[in-house]
Amino acid sequence: MAAIISISSFLFPLLFFINIVSFFSTLRLANSLAFNFTSFDSSNTHIFYERAFPSNRTIKLTGEMVNKNQNFTGRATYFKPLHLWDKPSGSLSSFQTHFSFAIDSEGAERYGDGLTFFFAPKNSRLDAEISKGSGLGIGYNPSLTDLTYSSFFAIEFDIFSNFFDPPEKVEHVGIDINSMSSVAYSIWKCDIKRGRRTDVWINYDSATLNLSITFTGYENNKTILQKLNHDVDFRLTLPEWVIFGFSAATGTLYATHNIYSWDFESTLNLNSDSNLNSDSNLAPSPDQGSKVGLVVGVGVGVGVFFLVCGLIIVWIFFWKKRKKRKKMNLEEDIVLDDSEFEKGKGPRKFSYNELARATNNFWEDEKLGEGGFGGVYKGFLRDLNSYVAVKKVSKGSRQGIKEYASEVKIISQLRHRNLVQLIGWCHERGELLLVYEFMSNGSLDAHLFKENNFLTWEHRYKVAQGVAAALLYLHEEWEKCVLHRDIKSSNVMLDSDFNAKLGDFGLARLVDHAIGSQTTVLAGTMGYMAPECAITGRASKESDVFSFGIVALEIACGRRPYNPNVEEGKMVMVEWVWELYGHGRLLEAADSKLHGSFEDEPEQQRQIECLMVVGLWCAHPDINCRPSIRQAIHVMNFEAPLPVLPLQFPTLAYHPLSVNRSIISSSFSSTQDSVVSQIGNGFNSANVLTSSSQETTTSSTSFSASTSLLDTR
Repeated sequence: MAAIISISSFLFPLLFFINIVSFFSTLRLANSLAFNFTSFDSSNTHIFYERAFPSNRTIKLTGEMVNKNQNFTGRATYFKPLHLWDKPSGSLSSFQTHFSFAIDSEGAERYGDGLTFFFAPKNSRLDAEISKGSGLGIGYNPSLTDLTYSSFFAIEFDIFSNFFDPPEKVEHVGIDINSMSSVAYSIWKCDIKRGRRTDVWINYDSATLNLSITFTGYENNKTILQKLNHDVDFRLTLPEWVIFGFSAATGTLYATHNIYSWDFESTLNLNSDSNLNSDSNLAPSPDQGSKVGLVVGVGVGVGVFFLVCGLIIVWIFFWKKRKKRKKMNLEEDIVLDDSEFEKGKGPRKFSYNELARATNNFWEDEKLGEGGFGGVYKGFLRDLNSYVAVKKVSKGSRQGIKEYASEVKIISQLRHRNLVQLIGWCHERGELLLVYEFMSNGSLDAHLFKENNFLTWEHRYKVAQGVAAALLYLHEEWEKCVLHRDIKSSNVMLDSDFNAKLGDFGLARLVDHAIGSQTTVLAGTMGYMAPECAITGRASKESDVFSFGIVALEIACGRRPYNPNVEEGKMVMVEWVWELYGHGRLLEAADSKLHGSFEDEPEQQRQIECLMVVGLWCAHPDINCRPSIRQAIHVMNFEAPLPVLPLQFPTLAYHPLSVNRSIISSSFSSTQDSVVSQIGNGFNSANVLTSSSQETTTSSTSFSASTSLLDTR
């Protein structure tokens, strides 16, 4: 053991030394530049402003709308030039960038003029007197007949049509090279009147000279992706060093032009046999050749100094890491074995850097929501050319690693139109990340419970049928039976056409079809959890059906399982709806938002009544009285008659058959009290509910119950 420690203590510093040497040896071979600004403020000294200014975490290129920003030009550039190409070696830089912006006319029908991402000679500055309107802040003088001004490259987002613009006379994206007359363009389906945000991804490959631009637009109120490509050799049109950034301008018509975020990365590979009379990309100097020796000498000196410090730091780091590794749970090492994950077809492993770049470093403004095990962020993956939802498992979740592994292993093998598709995963840097297809209409609960949202009955019934179809696939149609164990409205996602897709398989378990159940720790969300789960700890197909019944009632009634802000008889949704069923007044429980839309529609009334009855049937307190999901689907499709249910809500009693009493211990990840009631030796399942304003996810590790008998009365 001592020999191993001695070898590793020598090996790690040696590797560190090799990396240091490699680093300094490659300084001569490559120049690179990278940054990521997720917002902008006055403390950011890496942006150089010309009439533009930072405000409210954005760059205002053309001022504020309230000042009627006519004939306004503005530019914002990176504070140091970019080494675009190298004359001695002939090498050309590759680069990629992503930025987010909005042009907003604040409802005005006519507006001007547009925004660019541009390169220009490094000493060029904005001349406000000759860059009005149609010049877009680059420096074009409208009085010049040749439409040119010095040398520049720009990608323009033009919202006003001039005589040199495309003949369609509409908003467009164009590529400008030393001229405002675009060498290539594409019609831009934007929404300027409402100031909707646009995302742009630009990729330039110096090997193929291909410039690829992907940008968002809007069509039928949906976000779409548009593309524009062109081949260009910047060595023929621009100097070696350029400034780069954004420009915008207004004329007699105006709008605001705001930049929200910007990330950029470039790499310039230099030939090893060149004389390197260009210095670092981050510190350009006109007297380059005479300072190469000084730069290299200082670099080696600094390297030696840091090498000595680094050897000490690295040794301490690995010594501490070795101690920590001894304490790691062996189970977690097994759970996070990639070879197990990759057995599934389709999903793949992503690097942390890929997902950080896709989500703007998990920017809070891109956050779609917060779930029981972490936050979900919107992102864009360039290689897939699509939006995704990235779930970042909370480090504070005790069960996070197990749920993460379970979700990857199970959902990666499942394929169904009503299941959220898992695209990939990542576990690096102590983070657990899951990548899903992006659901543009969010979760079902937001459409049901938010005051200003409205979901038509046609969409609601389609959603209920979609969730039922997903559950049928999980229970009966796949090679194994999958118990979801956490079916609830917030785990039902809606795509752009309001098709339902069931997600969040963190608590799911695989069982044999012949068994159909599994004894486990208490897991699920209170209010959606079947009463026998809380008593016996046994999850089953019937407990999933119970949860589906609650969701079906939520869809029809437009309310949560428990609402403490109503009169006592209406607090528990299932009991309230069952009471109305017993009195023949079932439609009174329908969502008030639907009133008026189905009164003259007998088919809708029939569907509402059907869904409520099926919901009550599935949420029956007695596990033996619930239908299979296939039977529920038959009734929802009107292929079987409605079941006849008891006129009064069946109460559930628990009778111990041994000396030991039932002990139910639950951990609640909520700041609000959950109502859990044990009455004498009995257990009232209807009271295991949460507040309507916040869901509670429970995963208990201390659970024991004596042999019990369930009966309905």
